[in-house]
Amino acid sequence: MTRQPTAAQRRVIEAADPVTGRLRGTEAQLAALVKRGLAFRHPRPPHDHFLTPAGHRVREAEPEPPAPEPRSADGVFAARVGGEEDSPRGGAARLREVRSAWQGLLELRRMTNPGGGTDRPCGWERAHLVRAAALALEAAGHPPAGPRGAGYRVRATPQPEAVAVYDEDTAALAGLAATLERAGWQAGEYTEPRTRVRYVLASPRRA
Repeated sequence: MTRQPTAAQRRVIEAADPVTGRLRGTEAQLAALVKRGLAFRHPRPPHDHFLTPAGHRVREAEPEPPAPEPRSADGVFAARVGGEEDSPRGGAARLREVRSAWQGLLELRRMTNPGGGTDRPCGWERAHLVRAAALALEAAGHPPAGPRGAGYRVRATPQPEAVAVYDEDTAALAGLAATLERAGWQAGEYTEPRTRVRYVLASPRRA
């Protein structure tokens, strides 16, 4: 099956001559389209590039819409990162919202990950690390912390593609790490050198 072209390649395809399918672009762009089976290089000088039948089908097809963010059934959802003043501790309505948003995130993985894999985080999660980790935890049944008391708190870190997860009940950290591992993250427990506070450091797994 021919892989879908990138946005830049699609622009080159859409700019092709409407009759002949002749392409204009950089050598790298044209070579990439040839490699994908969407274009061919004419054997005679000046060796122009033209769309293949597959390339014509791509040009004529409707462009794919951008991938949406995971949402609940009513279209409004915010992951609980812990510590929110108005954070509820549960409830059937919230449970349905979280489950719906998690299923939406799995579908987003299927749509955007190479090969349609749902076992590892997708681009949206890498761009929204704190929210993505919090959604994975809440969807698995872990309670977010309120303004005071135990429960998880997901926080950004200076490290690239990494979040820190805290819980006043340090015995809960192992379960938080295990949940993130099952959700496609790499996670482990650490201790802050100065404060001696235990936490989980997690980052999205790439493969």
